Amino acid sequence: MPASRHLRLRVLEALDQRVKQFRTREDLYPLRAPREPLVLEEVILHALNDDQVGFDHAALRSRTLLTLDWDDARWEAWVITLPSRVKLYCDSDAHETRILASGGPNAGTESDRLFLGLLSESAGEEFGIEMAGGAPTRVASSLDDREFLVDFFVNLFEVTHAEDSVRIVLPEAESALDGGIDFRHDVERWLRTVMR
Repeated sequence: MPASRHLRLRVLEALDQRVKQFRTREDLYPLRAPREPLVLEEVILHALNDDQVGFDHAALRSRTLLTLDWDDARWEAWVITLPSRVKLYCDSDAHETRILASGGPNAGTESDRLFLGLLSESAGEEFGIEMAGGAPTRVASSLDDREFLVDFFVNLFEVTHAEDSVRIVLPEAESALDGGIDFRHDVERWLRTVMR
């Protein structure tokens, strides 16, 4: 077995043990979450000790759900699939990568949507993080449901009070705050402009 594959399996085994400690909360069901976000680099360090030098946590990534880019920053929500088929929902920024929740193997893409929906409705608070920064200038997603993505951003921008930032990215968009068309329409137009 190649060394990189062996290291990856060791990390996945460590993650499998950690996910058993996640708890169920009524407001997150059927997702489960740790008491606070787990820093992935700490789990890797604990699992690999001295072998972790040069281990790229991107080797754990099954797929990326959402990538948001600003001029000087990037944030991603992505998934690790364990051998047990349990999904771990992670987020990454320039500073760290965190494990925020897990979803059962039988939930399919519904758990992806549930995770992202709860993330936007609480601006990350349900998972122990804070989402802020206004409208990104570029968006990419593996989800092909445009209506869902519009709902995601409408919720996120309303919860974070970032509605005005959509007009900065898309200055010609009229705003419901100014008595124009509704904010959802502004977000639809903004998303068409920034979506890769």
